[in-house]
Amino acid sequence: MRRAIAAAVLTLFCAGFAYAADETVVVLPAKNGNVTFPHKQHKDMPEMKCTNCHETDKGGKIADLGKDWAHKTCKGCHTDKAKGPTKCNECHKK
Repeated sequence: MRRAIAAAVLTLFCAGFAYAADETVVVLPAKNGNVTFPHKQHKDMPEMKCTNCHETDKGGKIADLGKDWAHKTCKGCHTDKAKGPTKCNECHKK
């Protein structure tokens, strides 16, 4: 009985964690104002793939994440494909 309860709790915990990760809003600190990145909004776009930002299709850490990478990758995509924010104060919030 204890194993069944432990398994149910673990399952609910994992399911809750997976849901929370999908809803994640990442805040990237920057000296001219933090950038808020709504992960789910980007993930749900049909033209977006995990590998647009991540090294693999399973996601994970972004190796070169920094100012130069973000300006090239994020601003480049917003300009070319997604028509998202491209001006400094549209992304950087103080």
